[in-house]
Amino acid sequence: MSLNAYDGILLSSFGGPEGQEDVIPFLKNVTRGTGVPEERLEEVAHHYRAHNGVSPLNEQNRQLRAALEAELAARGIDLPVYWANRNWSPYFAEAVTEAHAHGHRRLLALVTSAYTSYSGVDQYREDFVRCLDETGLSDEVSIDRIREYFDHPGFVTPFVEGIRDAVALLTDEGAASRIHVLFSTHSIPDSAALASGPEFGPGGAYVAQHRAVAGYLSEEAAPGIPWSLVYQSRSGPPSQPWLEPDINEAIAELAEMEYTAVIIVPLGFVSDHMEVIWDLDTEAMATAREHGLAAVRVPTPGTHPAFVSGLVDLVIERATEAAWADRAAVSALGAWPDHDRVGARTIQPQTA
Repeated sequence: MSLNAYDGILLSSFGGPEGQEDVIPFLKNVTRGTGVPEERLEEVAHHYRAHNGVSPLNEQNRQLRAALEAELAARGIDLPVYWANRNWSPYFAEAVTEAHAHGHRRLLALVTSAYTSYSGVDQYREDFVRCLDETGLSDEVSIDRIREYFDHPGFVTPFVEGIRDAVALLTDEGAASRIHVLFSTHSIPDSAALASGPEFGPGGAYVAQHRAVAGYLSEEAAPGIPWSLVYQSRSGPPSQPWLEPDINEAIAELAEMEYTAVIIVPLGFVSDHMEVIWDLDTEAMATAREHGLAAVRVPTPGTHPAFVSGLVDLVIERATEAAWADRAAVSALGAWPDHDRVGARTIQPQTA
């Protein structure tokens, strides 16, 4: 299959440290310009230090890159996959310079963020603009990105399977008399959530998208079981309103309501990076144990075949400018719009 609109894929992610000496420099990259004090960085640093200073995200992205290459090859699509990060090497400038050196000029970014928010959408666009400016390639290289895929079947299917497995496990263990499903995502400031799409009301598009997917998953994988949307990984000052409730507070309240088990669904996350394995697998699971609740954490999409296949479907959708009716989406919100191109806008797709 020939996708003449693009000649390379840019797998774009957050990044993470690769050793103890990288932890503080990485966190300074993440918080650059925000005024976060050193003592707060040290608080977060111990999450990474407990894992030898290594973020699992980088290895997960290496595996995702390999899985994408295999899926593209299986479909006969000849597109190289470059991998780059916002906050740690390989940086965007490194990957784009490499792609340019190999003769590639029309890149399509696969961003490891499924929802609409500043950090998941606008900040990546800013990264791409800055990268092309820094490398001097703004007139030669263009970068498009796939749309938000929060309700694409490829992203949703792994959660459906995981929730069903969790219900079955808790049932087999005799803990299913009163289950509650907690769909967890990253908390962001209320103001940032509203800015993601004011037309959706309080919480903006960010909350609306999560609620839409959670509702679908509940009906598809756990009908009749109550659910809540909860938040994790808050990092702002106490004086600034952020999305609530916190997952740990929600677990404590469920225990008081005499629930016997919780299923934790990391709905806002693509892979098992540090905020999943620390905030959920460590802290939230400890809170559940403390309150006598059985708990199961559902896997993230990671390199699940449906997710990898879905990303390639999204590449084809964007490259072929698929009709709106042909764009896959499982929620009532439907497929999200495409994003404008960054960079060499005058470049036209080559003909075969």
